[in-house]
Amino acid sequence: MRKFVRGLIRLIFNSIARFEIQGYENVPKSGAFVLAVNHIGILDIAMFHYVFDRYDMFIPVGEKWEKTGWIRWLARNLNFLFIDRFNPDLKALRKMIALMDAGNSLVIAPEGTRSRTGALIEGKPGVAYLAARSGFPVLPVAITGTEDEVILGNIKRFRKSPVTLTAGKPFTLPPLPRENRDETLQTYTDEIMCQIAVLLPEHYRGVYADHPRLKALELQDGMDDSNARSQS
Repeated sequence: MRKFVRGLIRLIFNSIARFEIQGYENVPKSGAFVLAVNHIGILDIAMFHYVFDRYDMFIPVGEKWEKTGWIRWLARNLNFLFIDRFNPDLKALRKMIALMDAGNSLVIAPEGTRSRTGALIEGKPGVAYLAARSGFPVLPVAITGTEDEVILGNIKRFRKSPVTLTAGKPFTLPPLPRENRDETLQTYTDEIMCQIAVLLPEHYRGVYADHPRLKALELQDGMDDSNARSQS
């Protein structure tokens, strides 16, 4: 059934969108990792089962979608984990940690919900906590073009929507210290969000557009590009 569902997803996605995937070489070839991604449309929840041919990935999804029949059906075949986005969900947190400790990779949007504007909204600390707790690398990924209004509008016009997925370089977060944990957790959250933001066009960067860490990452990318050209 899983192969059928993945085949159905690929058929549907290929019929409504043209995909450009960048940075695939940055994806860890083995082992678990935390894939942190911006969230701008309902298609995002199945996107990575279109991109990756692997069954060791799980995706937390807001509990409200458990009442929607077709998403509940997908959940049974695509490792969705329904969570309470607005209240501490310790049961789900323990489940996610256990799944990562068992070698599964986590696909999660630090924002916790879809951005209604398409631009980044403030990230929540849960992803940073899980990454620091697990010790697994964080793979930042940026999505553009999957906004619900854009996809539906193009479907009505019988047009395929251009969708891009860009993977940055993985990085790890140190374990949380005993003191100043809240401040450190905020720093880690900002790091994850800025690593996603630097992969996005400027109009998608939202609340992180002027963040100092984003500016530093842009400068580093510029230096890396310059070094690469000088060595070529």
